[in-house]
Amino acid sequence: MRNVLAIAQKELKTYFSSPMAYVVIGFFALLYGWFYVAILRYFVMMSMQAGQLGGPQAINVNQSLIRPLLQNVTILVLFVMPMVTARIYAEEKRSGTIELLLTSPLTDLQIIMGKFLGAIALYGVMLVVTLIHLAVLFAYGSPEWKPLVTAYLGLLLMGGSFIALGLFISSLTKNQIVAGTVTFAVFLMLWVVTWIGETGGPTVGAVTNYLSIVNHFDDFAKGVIDTTHVIYYLSFITFSLFLTLKSVDSERWRG
Repeated sequence: MRNVLAIAQKELKTYFSSPMAYVVIGFFALLYGWFYVAILRYFVMMSMQAGQLGGPQAINVNQSLIRPLLQNVTILVLFVMPMVTARIYAEEKRSGTIELLLTSPLTDLQIIMGKFLGAIALYGVMLVVTLIHLAVLFAYGSPEWKPLVTAYLGLLLMGGSFIALGLFISSLTKNQIVAGTVTFAVFLMLWVVTWIGETGGPTVGAVTNYLSIVNHFDDFAKGVIDTTHVIYYLSFITFSLFLTLKSVDSERWRG
């Protein structure tokens, strides 16, 4: 475990020793802030209209503001995660440090888990930035915190799934641009896979709905923890890391 944490710390330092981490976090925070302001303005407008029409004086903050806001975060993850994962193995191959890493007294599993946890830590920093905006809602309103925790758990699991898959794709090439492009294309396919099911009948629709990585987040956004979704994300992460392990193992044999 010590070796895994050491690699994770090294990966995190590598992110912040270059402008990449700051650019990614800044880009994420900028777009999140734009979504926050847009949805907040709409929420305020709807609240005022409800009051003028003699309806309820308060609209549920979690359902009308926080839930759509965090669902829009899934769009940001789609665009940001390829930038985070593209360099994980591709840069090691390009710079030639992959040979040193593979000949070190570390197992392939330790290396993979360390890199995975390092990327998860960076993703965690991005999610922490979003808490600043939510703190304003708690300061001036009374949203429920339990559905919020559930939604962030879903974001963490979904982000972990993206990172694990991106790690595997990055292990297949030494070109970061290729890794980032292919990762984005695969992520997008997992995003729109339900569109295929809409024209393929009920059986195909059920399969594509289950494969959709975004659909499994919907219940988390509602504040519901369904073990089906948890198992899906954990299985997705485990299988992607397994594929990465096999890819790295084949790289070791080729070396």
